[in-house]
Amino acid sequence: MKKNTTIILFLFYLFSFSQFKKDSIKNNDLKLSALPYYSYGKGLGVTTPDSLFQLNIRFRMQNRVTYIDEENEDNRYEAQIRRLRLRFDGYVGNSKFLYAIQLSFAPGDVGVIEEGENINIIRDAVFFYRPNKNWNLMFGQTKLPGNRQRVNSSGALQLTDRTINNARFTIDRDFGFQAYYLHEEKEKFSYNIKAAISTGEGRNWTKTSDDGVALTGKIELFPFGSFKKNGIYFEGDILREEKLKLLLSGAFQQNNRAVRTQGQLGKQLFDPRTIRSTFFDVLLKYNGWSLMSAYMKRDAKDLITYDPDDSTNFNYVFAGEGMDYQLSYVFPSNYEIIGRFSNQKVDDEIKPYTPNSKQYSLGLTRYLWEHTFKLQAEVTYNELEYEANQTKNNWYARFQIEIGI
Repeated sequence: MKKNTTIILFLFYLFSFSQFKKDSIKNNDLKLSALPYYSYGKGLGVTTPDSLFQLNIRFRMQNRVTYIDEENEDNRYEAQIRRLRLRFDGYVGNSKFLYAIQLSFAPGDVGVIEEGENINIIRDAVFFYRPNKNWNLMFGQTKLPGNRQRVNSSGALQLTDRTINNARFTIDRDFGFQAYYLHEEKEKFSYNIKAAISTGEGRNWTKTSDDGVALTGKIELFPFGSFKKNGIYFEGDILREEKLKLLLSGAFQQNNRAVRTQGQLGKQLFDPRTIRSTFFDVLLKYNGWSLMSAYMKRDAKDLITYDPDDSTNFNYVFAGEGMDYQLSYVFPSNYEIIGRFSNQKVDDEIKPYTPNSKQYSLGLTRYLWEHTFKLQAEVTYNELEYEANQTKNNWYARFQIEIGI
């Protein structure tokens, strides 16, 4: 009898703790880009008995092998751990005071370690204050409210990497203050307004200091109401929206006295430049179908900067514009086919140094556990158009496994 009573009490304790954990996660869904919302609370969570501290631990990794065929180069293959991330998030003292930390360890994430350069292990380290369901205020290093694909986690992509335009024109992460006003309704017209003031030099930057700052603003419109479970933060209609859902968004940033070739990214310029970035995104999902399109543009005056000690040594702001188009369908069996086309045109001032690009991709994804466990295969073809109508054609085939919690 005593043994049976002990078992009943133990089961009751487990049920009570799991229900408390479920409610706690649900009440603290921030709808912010620093957290992987597509995981729906998966991970290893710990909450103190007095509910004054909560920690959720998550990891993910991407292992891939790629066969590469480049014109005028020997064919080759690459096998690598493309991404290896560790995430921590939760709250301290009160559920209105939250934090998010993300660390990266793969060589492709950290980058080449050079003398005098910082090691880019820290991706996100940000504090949130959420006074109510509409407002989110944050301070620290995290993603800026920029283009749609960058705001998505790299673990929530349909293909193995983001587009060539995202690689060149995104504004990525930065350190500063951000404020979001979120007003989403399931079946009604909704909108979000987001703003940021940041250093403009990107993550983990300590090499220089100046009086320039980056100002970023974004608006998101939902004509038919919000997506299922924050569906704007993951690619593909894996939840099969029963009603048509549409997102229209626009963002603008002015990065004053920027010191890097791509604003928050790239090599250091010899002289600062004021850089302006513009983004427009469209996302549509319905019954397994997903359509995405994006426009990105960067411009500045006097793009090329010269070394004052050697006029033959120079660097330039990567300016230009690009369009992305991506269409996919998820079958009921959780197989997905994806097609993507990207077109990129560089500014005439830097055309002698870098080509225009076109990229065609075809992919097949098998979702084993939504985006947290999937198999991906992709074939991509690149057309590079240099000055004087010189062209170069490259392609690669890739297989990747993504797994995480």
